Amino acid sequence: MSTRCSLREESPHFKSNFNVGACSLLEVLECSVISIDPLFILVLSALWVMLPAYLPNPVAALCGGGLSVDLGRNYSDGKRLLGDGKTYRGLAAGILAGILIGIVQIWSAGRFGWDFLPQQTLLSITLLAVGALLGDLVKSFFKRRFGKERGAKWPVADMYDLVAGAFVLLLIFDPGWLFATVTLPVLIIILILTPVLHRAMNILGYLTKVKEVPW
Repeated sequence: MSTRCSLREESPHFKSNFNVGACSLLEVLECSVISIDPLFILVLSALWVMLPAYLPNPVAALCGGGLSVDLGRNYSDGKRLLGDGKTYRGLAAGILAGILIGIVQIWSAGRFGWDFLPQQTLLSITLLAVGALLGDLVKSFFKRRFGKERGAKWPVADMYDLVAGAFVLLLIFDPGWLFATVTLPVLIIILILTPVLHRAMNILGYLTKVKEVPW
């Protein structure tokens, strides 16, 4: 060890400056953690709330095929009610996936004591899963009415159909849980996260040949 280092280690002035610098650094880090932590919890809470609604759509696309929900029938305008992309197999698989992941959430929160996360219930996860796909079906119905073919872009509706469907069912059948859980900050994060996740999942679906278009 050099003489210079030894002198610094033994110098009270150096130790004082070092202690002041270390304390300042710790204060900065502590402030950063305090400022980041609430935002992280907020984002995590939004994802936790919407997970049973986010999962059904990609699972329905992955497991789709077979008998179409509209049974091949046309509306009064001569166009298909929904189209071949909406099938009973995909609908059932998507709803089941949403409910199953919700059950895992309920078990995990109880098992590990995650009290800081919103508390899911069997009713809430069922309404989220069913509502997400009902929202998608309603959107498809109106897409056909506006002359949009399967896979055609309809940006806002494509991004928020699952949110609208899930929240409408919650508002009807479980409004207490909805208003207690989806606070304004959580809602804002959901509205920001949903299009980002929607785009990411569609690109992944396109790359894996599950979807015909990347939107």
